[in-house]
Amino acid sequence: MMLLRQTAHQLLLFSRRPAAVFFVTVMPLLLLCLFTQIFGNDLVEGETYTTAQFYAPALAVFGAVTACYVYLAVSTATARDQGILKRVRGTPLPPAIYIAARILAVTLIAVISVVLVMGAGMLLYGIRPYPDRLPAALLVLVVGCFTFAALGLMVVALCRASETTQAVANATLLPLAFLSNIFIRPFHDLPFWMTMAADIFPLKHFALAFGDAFRPDLAGSGFAWYSANGIYAMLPHLTNMLAWSCAATIIAVQQFSWDPAESR
Repeated sequence: MMLLRQTAHQLLLFSRRPAAVFFVTVMPLLLLCLFTQIFGNDLVEGETYTTAQFYAPALAVFGAVTACYVYLAVSTATARDQGILKRVRGTPLPPAIYIAARILAVTLIAVISVVLVMGAGMLLYGIRPYPDRLPAALLVLVVGCFTFAALGLMVVALCRASETTQAVANATLLPLAFLSNIFIRPFHDLPFWMTMAADIFPLKHFALAFGDAFRPDLAGSGFAWYSANGIYAMLPHLTNMLAWSCAATIIAVQQFSWDPAESR
């Protein structure tokens, strides 16, 4: 019950922050409409899927990461600077429940953002869901949300103030979004070093594992290791995200400070 009440409280706080609501839920929808208007909704050059079939899952992932990574990091660091985290530790509420509620709240927000973007893609641009791939897509979404939540808390643990946390979160997300084919269609070839850099970080793996679930040219349920011969394989991407999640969780647990004075 404590977890549910705290989660509801965090969702209420989110709803009272119009800027956060816009960037997490509205902006991905606007970008989807803009990109399909600018680039059209024809087949992507050299591929068998349309512009919307590429951009809708990619922007859904971007909205989820904005919630779980940027919003969680900034709101938690702000609460620490305001002394809220320190006061929480003086209450009967277990600190683990408080952090878990924050993570659960941003995960729910991320799911809402994904549903809005993918729903718009299905209603407006004819994107088809494939029932046999939905379990894999949902698993990817949950693991991706928890991975970036862990990374967000790691940033909070390593940064000393909310201003620094906000700068680091945005400065890491936006360049990686361009490198990870979130905003750039696949026919725009990136330099080799950029591709290699993107392959290391989890954002590209999140986008690919989720987006491939909606590609009409792939087959299979997704629970496979190799994507040869047009097979949807999300397990390699999942492994990358889990590795980042474990590393970020260890760093966050070891370095996290509840006291604003200690964080400085």
